[in-house]
Amino acid sequence: MPTTVTELLQQLVRIPSVNPDNAPGTEATGETAIAEFLAGHLAGLGASVTLEAIRPGRPNLIARFAPLDGRPRILLGPHLDTVGVAGMTIPPFDAAIRDGRLHGRGTSDTKGPMAAMLWGLQQNRHALADAAVAVDFVAFMGEESGQWGSKDFAAKYGRDYQFAVVGEPTSLDIVHTTKGSLWATLIARGRAVHSSMPERGDNAILKLARALDQLDARFKQGASSYAHPVLGLPTLNVGTIVGGSRPNIVPDYAAAELDIRITPALDAAGGALALLREILSDLPLEILNPHENPPMETPIDHPGILWLQRTRAAARAVGAPWFSDAAHLAAAGLPSICLGPGSIEQAHTADEFISITDLDEGADFFTRAIASLVSGGL
Repeated sequence: MPTTVTELLQQLVRIPSVNPDNAPGTEATGETAIAEFLAGHLAGLGASVTLEAIRPGRPNLIARFAPLDGRPRILLGPHLDTVGVAGMTIPPFDAAIRDGRLHGRGTSDTKGPMAAMLWGLQQNRHALADAAVAVDFVAFMGEESGQWGSKDFAAKYGRDYQFAVVGEPTSLDIVHTTKGSLWATLIARGRAVHSSMPERGDNAILKLARALDQLDARFKQGASSYAHPVLGLPTLNVGTIVGGSRPNIVPDYAAAELDIRITPALDAAGGALALLREILSDLPLEILNPHENPPMETPIDHPGILWLQRTRAAARAVGAPWFSDAAHLAAAGLPSICLGPGSIEQAHTADEFISITDLDEGADFFTRAIASLVSGGL
């Protein structure tokens, strides 16, 4: 059993759990190893632990310290996976400490918040079985790609809970609202001919470029109807563009990948995909592989948020433009927020780290928050 939260985080970082999708940069991928480590650690604290395979070799972890006996119940829910390690400027799994910082992949996103949650459970382990509000620890697989872990858990078990605290590096602020996202590929098709006679062909790259210019203008106009007081406007980014094969051939194919960030108002009006289809209705583009994730909004007067603010008066209720597992839990009817030590600015960086001071503050926060549920309610 680790004797400090720093030691615990070092143990977590030294277990690679890189998401195998999107250029992992290492052969040590998947969530099995860290899930098995956590299963042993949590069982040692008195939890009943289940690993549920969501994809082959990629489980969710569910740890319960009290039976499902009807008492109020919350969950602490970080994700198990990290992004890839290609291009990192530090050894990703050494968990080295320098200048008051613990370095390595996941220290900020999101093994630092995970360690703080686990430390809070460890410090309260003797009282958890009889707590007035049951506290479960649920660790999700696949957050950095398709969020299959949180989707599966929400569908099966979301109704068992009154509130979820999803572990993300928020500097201990309470992120109660986030934008959703739509990723989609736009395709333009043309006709290939020799470049000496371009008038006989149909240039797919030019067709795509002209359509994207109209899309950008139309989206900005349409997005103005869906502003949010905290999150602002929906946004559109053209992230990649490819097309053609040689400079002396008129291209017959071009593609662009989009990322649209969605406010709750746009989601309520039918979502970003419906808006995109409307905007493109008279433009010569096809939409392929759309993947839409919902925004999240939990009222700031929810009892779970008030409980967290009683624990730390300085915790602000804020919004964020990014996306997390909390949105899928909330979409299934489970009120959720994101919270944890560390800065989102360090997430996914080449030299990712968390301040030891921030980590200690997070561990103290979760220790006190969990202790308040032992004898009281939300």
